[in-house]
Amino acid sequence: MDPAATVAKTSTGADPATDAKGKLVGKKTPVAESNPEPRLETSTGGGRRSRVEMTRVDLWSVLKVSLCFYLAGLVILILAGLVIWLLLDASGGIKNFESFMGDILGAKDYHLVAPQLLLGSVLVGLVLVALISIVTVIAAALYNVFSDMVGGVEVTFVEAE
Repeated sequence: MDPAATVAKTSTGADPATDAKGKLVGKKTPVAESNPEPRLETSTGGGRRSRVEMTRVDLWSVLKVSLCFYLAGLVILILAGLVIWLLLDASGGIKNFESFMGDILGAKDYHLVAPQLLLGSVLVGLVLVALISIVTVIAAALYNVFSDMVGGVEVTFVEAE
């Protein structure tokens, strides 16, 4: 199974050993080989350091995660809209808005139809979820291209003692 992100991880102890040519040996543990010679840091004080470089992101994983994330956001927005609609309906705000719009438009029986508004909101939300997910996948593909040219995102973790 391919990893969702390709990383190069190296760990160092307090004082890594070197061979006759001056290369570090011993504590180097690559997770996925993306950089032929990962750079190692020695600890200057506290605990161990671990440097991770994310060089590629799997586009299928980005699509799955972004669809889940944006669908969850859509569900939260629809539920919040329903709660606001019910509160406005209970307080008479919907009737006031309908009479206000009826006065402006000159229509005597102007009414908002709640099921049609809900269906329209869900359909527009689903289209937006699809579009934003596609944009997210395109952004991940661009990240892969740029990380091939200039390198990926590098994070250094320091273990606290």
